Amino acid sequence: MAFSFTPSFKKQIDTNNADPKHILVIALETARQLDWRIIYTGKNGLITIIGGGLFSPMQEFRLVINQSDILLISKNADGKITDWSEMNEENVNTFIEKYDQLKTSLNSEFIEEKLVELTPIFESEEEDILNAPPPTPKEKLLGFLSFFIPRPEYFITPIIINVNIAIFIIMVIRGVSTFEPTVSDLISWGANFGPLTLDNQYWRLITAIFLHIGIMHLLLNMYALMYIGMLLEPWLGKLKFAAAYLLTGLSASIVSVTTHGFIVSAGASGAIFGMYGVFLSMLTTNIIEKNVRKQLLVSIGFFVAFNLLYGTKEGIDNAAHVGGLVSGFIIGYLYYPSLSKPDNTGLEVLSVMSIAVLTLLCCTVTYYQTPNPFAMYQKKMKDFAVKESMALEVMQMPKNTAKDVLMSELKDRGIYYWNENIQVINSADSLDLPEPYKVRDNMLKKYCQLRINSYNLLYKRLQDSTTVRLPSIDSVNREIAEIIDDLSKHNK
Repeated sequence: MAFSFTPSFKKQIDTNNADPKHILVIALETARQLDWRIIYTGKNGLITIIGGGLFSPMQEFRLVINQSDILLISKNADGKITDWSEMNEENVNTFIEKYDQLKTSLNSEFIEEKLVELTPIFESEEEDILNAPPPTPKEKLLGFLSFFIPRPEYFITPIIINVNIAIFIIMVIRGVSTFEPTVSDLISWGANFGPLTLDNQYWRLITAIFLHIGIMHLLLNMYALMYIGMLLEPWLGKLKFAAAYLLTGLSASIVSVTTHGFIVSAGASGAIFGMYGVFLSMLTTNIIEKNVRKQLLVSIGFFVAFNLLYGTKEGIDNAAHVGGLVSGFIIGYLYYPSLSKPDNTGLEVLSVMSIAVLTLLCCTVTYYQTPNPFAMYQKKMKDFAVKESMALEVMQMPKNTAKDVLMSELKDRGIYYWNENIQVINSADSLDLPEPYKVRDNMLKKYCQLRINSYNLLYKRLQDSTTVRLPSIDSVNREIAEIIDDLSKHNK
């Protein structure tokens, strides 16, 4: 299984002092009998193309005849940056097996006849391209940069990659950490965060898929996107690929925010998993050639399963991965009618529009049906503050207020509203909130109870000044001051 930018396999076999011209004749016949498309024949060898049908991997096979050996090279010729099925090694071994058979079965008359046909090639003064020097570092660099340059059948993928990289560079220039961005920075740049996303900041569902949590996160995601883009975009086309990427990314964000409302989520992985979902669904149909379907289904299935399992680690938003994968799988099946009729542009547009409307409708309904516990909590805290203010009004009454009025205010208004606030906190406890909120609620309940104790002591002192000493009230007030200080520190 190769992971170089152009996966290849090479092998050398001995010429056994055979005539190079005879070797070329046998090699050409081997390629013909294997039904490989010969695209170049030179004095020193040949070049063929293998495969290249719909979703069928395509390889370039080269045979170069040297003085003492024959060099056989098979490499990917369709831009794919992996060789999951080890097709290149299989091509070389298949060629050798067939070549060895023909060496002993082809008669001399056949070889002489073919040599005559090849005379113009042998007598040509043109330089054999098989003798061309290896690529220079500059040519290798240009080859690498080609992955970021849009071309007819690989157009949307490099644009998405470039946008992600550009956003990351801008973030770093503006002061965001290259390796470990802070939570506040990610939120400021548009990460998906339930309390804000569900508070009518729905645009975060899309912006989040273009942000990354450090350079390693970016590089890993862009590599995965490059691979799946080279595989899928030539067959899906620009429109279907772009639509699938954005719609699965949106779906992944929705699943994330409904599952992990208080986790800051960012990254393209949800959308990338969506594209793998599209691909997996196609592997279960007859759109892809049967001879490669099983191998790809096993290898891609293993890749997806491994990454989902790895996603169970703490700190990874696996909900987004699952959401993207499932939505991509569904979209892949919904693409089937238009993929079956690739020349029907009208059907393609109708298909994409229908899927987009359906996805947006489902996401919109889910968005507005998803409760925002943080917003509910904030509303309860505002209610708490109002009741607290009313409960404290008695402490601001003039010193010459009549005793019976003070006693009535303490009991019927002050203590009443502190008890009301305890009920507010009890209802807040039922919300699905992180542990720090639960700790804060317990502190608030203790605060309310201390206030009630303080008011009861004041009430009893007004009722009978001999039953309650001032130090008792002062002690409770010190506890109140301490809990207020603790709450202030906790809120930071």
